[in-house]
Amino acid sequence: MSWSRALLTAFAVCALLLGGSAGCDSGGARGRAGERVSPSPVGKVLDHTDEQGRHYREVNKKGAPEVRVEVEPDATDDSWDVRLTVHDFRFSPSGAKPVAVAGRGTVRLLVDGRTVARLRVPEYRLASGLVPHGTHHVTARLYADDGTVWAVHGKPVESTADITASAAQATPDGSGTSGSASAGGPE
Repeated sequence: MSWSRALLTAFAVCALLLGGSAGCDSGGARGRAGERVSPSPVGKVLDHTDEQGRHYREVNKKGAPEVRVEVEPDATDDSWDVRLTVHDFRFSPSGAKPVAVAGRGTVRLLVDGRTVARLRVPEYRLASGLVPHGTHHVTARLYADDGTVWAVHGKPVESTADITASAAQATPDGSGTSGSASAGGPE
């Protein structure tokens, strides 16, 4: 019977060794379904915040995301066509986890400092009602998926274009036409 006790002990030791090593993972932390999770956060969260109280996430200038905004009046109605050009940045799909990932997130479109849209694509039609008569600042600002603002040297990563909307003018037959509109270049 001593051979069966030795066999049982050997089996128990093997089970413990195999079970214990299976729990070790030298490949780094993993999230759900084998997805890699960064063991350290991206950038450094600063005390500075934007108008809505979202903290800035400071990253190095080298490899930092960039955005350029262009705004043009639409010839068919009083709306405005907004086009974004991004570098070192990817738009996150809807449903992305609220975690900061380097160079990824959404763009908030602001008119005169007020958020009018959260974009996951590089094009947007800005309704005329959001841009009344006068000169306005249209800003595209980059945000990480956790809601922090991408920043370099303590300033948000953003681009602003100035646009001027004119009031509707009456035509000789009494019908109204849209007024003239102009857009300044991005800052």
